[in-house]
Amino acid sequence: MSGKRDYYEVLGVAKSAAADEIKRAYRKSAAANHPDRNPGDSAAEERFKEASEAYDVLSNPDKRAAYDRFGHDAFTRGGRGGGGGAGFQDLNDIFGQFGDIFGDLFGGQGGGGRRGGGGPRPTQGDSLKTRLQLELREAAFGCSKKVEMTRDELCDTCDGSGAKAGTSPVRCDLCGGSGQIVQQQGFFRLQRPCHACKGLGKIIRERCPSCTGSGRQPKKFSVEIKIPAGVDEGMQVVARGEGEPGDHGGPRGDLYCEIQIKKHPLFERDGSDLHCAVPISFSQAALGTEFEIPLLDGKHTLEIPAGIQPGEVIKLRGKGMPHYQTQRKGDLLVEVQVEVPRKISARQRELIRELAEIEHKNVSPHQKSFFEKLKELFVADEKPEEKT
Repeated sequence: MSGKRDYYEVLGVAKSAAADEIKRAYRKSAAANHPDRNPGDSAAEERFKEASEAYDVLSNPDKRAAYDRFGHDAFTRGGRGGGGGAGFQDLNDIFGQFGDIFGDLFGGQGGGGRRGGGGPRPTQGDSLKTRLQLELREAAFGCSKKVEMTRDELCDTCDGSGAKAGTSPVRCDLCGGSGQIVQQQGFFRLQRPCHACKGLGKIIRERCPSCTGSGRQPKKFSVEIKIPAGVDEGMQVVARGEGEPGDHGGPRGDLYCEIQIKKHPLFERDGSDLHCAVPISFSQAALGTEFEIPLLDGKHTLEIPAGIQPGEVIKLRGKGMPHYQTQRKGDLLVEVQVEVPRKISARQRELIRELAEIEHKNVSPHQKSFFEKLKELFVADEKPEEKT
């Protein structure tokens, strides 16, 4: 029978513990018993190995299932649980398997002696952001916009080296130009950025007076941004490689242009559709009419049918905005608004009164039905109470 402690007991978790709980328990145990924190403590080293062995099994669903069924016998030679069992030959095996976890615990440096690159790696520069205001027509058909901004450029005086003219950065004596300090402690090989050169591998003895050693200077620049047809409020158009320069020879960042669309005097946008309201007079609504209305790309003759009602919408298909991706155009929805004049002439008043008299004598079936319903309601309200 195996003399090993129960793996759940080692990590201090229940058998029903979730994967995240098991990982947290292992991180806590590994941090407490890590040989770097307990130099010369063989008991701590054994606890460290024991916790790592337990985590190796319980973090693997297949191994955990076998362990739950057969216990430690699952990983003995010829055991019913099959091969691929737990157990590490030395600490290097542990760091090789769980180096990412130790990197989190000890400042981003893997504990397994994994070597870093010889100096800092190239990194992409920061991105820039700006806003572009467009007219609705520009958003509908696309356009080009000139953007003028300020960004960092390599210093003209030192050509980006940061060193005074006539001098150059020198190799860091402390790290030998690698940018890393390596410490060997028993089985462990730890790497950390050099504090003297801040991981750069080079030191500037005399700084450039123009850029104070940064190697960069702010400069104005301009770039033409192509706006595709159909862009909408809040969308972003990206100009690749127009951001800040990268470090150590890395590529530039990008320029993000957020779209803002100015309010149009006639149209309101709803996705790919456009809405507008058209005022007409009572006589135009009653008799019907037609007139020209403006579009984003010309004019259209709008036909108003006789008897149209206030608030009724006329749909003009394909007269809206193009969709950003498909370029398929939406519709123009024209809402009819019947205007009532605030002031009328004496002749207009006379004609309206004459029309009112005609309407009173010739009530339409719809109006008659409405008035009959009102009459029934009044009669019901006047019904005498029943005697008790």
